[in-house]
Amino acid sequence: MTLFKRFFTLVVAAFFVIPAVMGQSNDSEMSIEESYLQEAIEMMIIRETSRSDSLDQKLLALEHIGNAIERGSTNEEIRVTLEYLSLEGTQNKARMGGRLVNNHPTVRRQAAKYLGDVGTKEAKEALLRICTSDNEPMVLQEAIKSLGTIGMNENDDVINTIVFIMNKDTNSENPDNILAIAAIDTIEKLAKQNKSADSNAIQVIARIMGGSYAAPVKYRARQALVTLGRLAAAQQQQQQQRN
Repeated sequence: MTLFKRFFTLVVAAFFVIPAVMGQSNDSEMSIEESYLQEAIEMMIIRETSRSDSLDQKLLALEHIGNAIERGSTNEEIRVTLEYLSLEGTQNKARMGGRLVNNHPTVRRQAAKYLGDVGTKEAKEALLRICTSDNEPMVLQEAIKSLGTIGMNENDDVINTIVFIMNKDTNSENPDNILAIAAIDTIEKLAKQNKSADSNAIQVIARIMGGSYAAPVKYRARQALVTLGRLAAAQQQQQQQRN
């Protein structure tokens, strides 16, 4: 299908079909058939706009995805589309005349946020790929927050990834305060959830506290260290009791 035909189809869907479906449902709940039709049209719009070269079209795709997630729709195609958008410009690269033309950190950041809302194991794996392929602090902080939202930490894969990111950030000339807060919050959240404290996580938070971060960040790191210390002590006590 040509670009013009795809655009024409989207225009028809957006301005005629969806309003018609919604109009039929003003006085009553949407029927199953109408609901399926709306979702099918919305997925068509998401599919086409997310693959467009236009930044505005990608943002439109994310807007529709956000609406779908609010309604509780987190199907596999949405997850795959979010993964695709989250790697735009890092692993999925488009060049024109040798110049990278699809490096859109705002798109990757929003996609990372919505992956946290999807909440599946596959979404977690996608977020871990973001963490190892992206260098933009705004994207990394959102990915880390989403990993905390999902809450899965099999074999400490999430904690180890956060530690890897923060070891680089604490050694940089301009460490990112917001990234550090996201890391602290997620490490603490996972520690409370699992009722255990990883030694590497404790070390990296201690490095944040002693690093070149703003005073409120260091204070937050100190609070987290107290929490992790208590969890570590309780964990050790339980092990001694079992032995």
